[in-house]
Amino acid sequence: MASAGPDIQPITGSWFEFQHHIMVEGADWNPACACFTAAQWQAKVKEIADAGLDTLVLMATAIYHRAFFDTSIYDKLRMGCDDPLEAVLSAADRCKVKFFIGAGFYGLLDDNKTISDPAAQKRRLQSLGELAARYGHHPSFHGWYWPDEARIDPYYRPENIAYVNELSKEARRLTPHAPIMIAPYGTRLVKPDDAYVKQLDELDVDIVAYQDEVGVRKSTPAETPAFYEGLRKAHDRSQKARLWADVEVFDFEGPVYQSALVPARFERVARQLESVSTLVDKIMVFLYLGMMNKPGSKAFAGSPVSTKLYTDYRNWLNMQKG
Repeated sequence: MASAGPDIQPITGSWFEFQHHIMVEGADWNPACACFTAAQWQAKVKEIADAGLDTLVLMATAIYHRAFFDTSIYDKLRMGCDDPLEAVLSAADRCKVKFFIGAGFYGLLDDNKTISDPAAQKRRLQSLGELAARYGHHPSFHGWYWPDEARIDPYYRPENIAYVNELSKEARRLTPHAPIMIAPYGTRLVKPDDAYVKQLDELDVDIVAYQDEVGVRKSTPAETPAFYEGLRKAHDRSQKARLWADVEVFDFEGPVYQSALVPARFERVARQLESVSTLVDKIMVFLYLGMMNKPGSKAFAGSPVSTKLYTDYRNWLNMQKG
């Protein structure tokens, strides 16, 4: 396990969701979340804030042609809470947590197709206006997130840049001061040269949170420093978007992408944090919900072992604080 020290950043943010979009992966927490009351959603936000996280990224406001809020785009998904978005934003207001609101999922759950689908893009653009009008008064409505992941191999595809910039143009019209985030994958494949820096300049985003790809077994904590060193240099040259890490704190119960997500051992997570801490501006994780639960939580969502990851992390954090 990485020893605590001043050069290791704590976890200060996480992705967040009402339902995980890949059902087999969310098997341990989707059923519980579907039944959460408004009070439980609010309790979960407070639990996360009490663990030291100040930023949450809501992955999706719709899924499988159903929405999590009242909208003319889709019928609403039946949940234990009539308006989970209002519940979590109200709690975040009280807890001083910042939410980035995601524009997903308004098309097929296939980033290779949905980003180029005009109908899906029209729905996404419409959702921004409705979300800003309905929830924009919340202080915790901090920014936006474009969740149909951009693949880098070794550069962004032109259609990815077009998709991002069209959404960002509308978001900046609606909420001029709200920062915009993306979280691409293919981190190990990035070629951080002049061409990549030029793409960073072209992307209308304020934050790029690169997936470390350890949970999906494409990288190891020993390899990630080299990837983020190159990215740090590219972002320093561009001086446009902040560089964050998206640290994957999960493992797969069985085959990758074909089995349930389960909490990783903290020994691995600690090495992941240590590997990127000096190279990024902030450490986010995918994802607290489902992977971590405070023992005795009134809003428990995940497998029983999730309390161990929570406890091990909090013990490590307390040791780090001295």
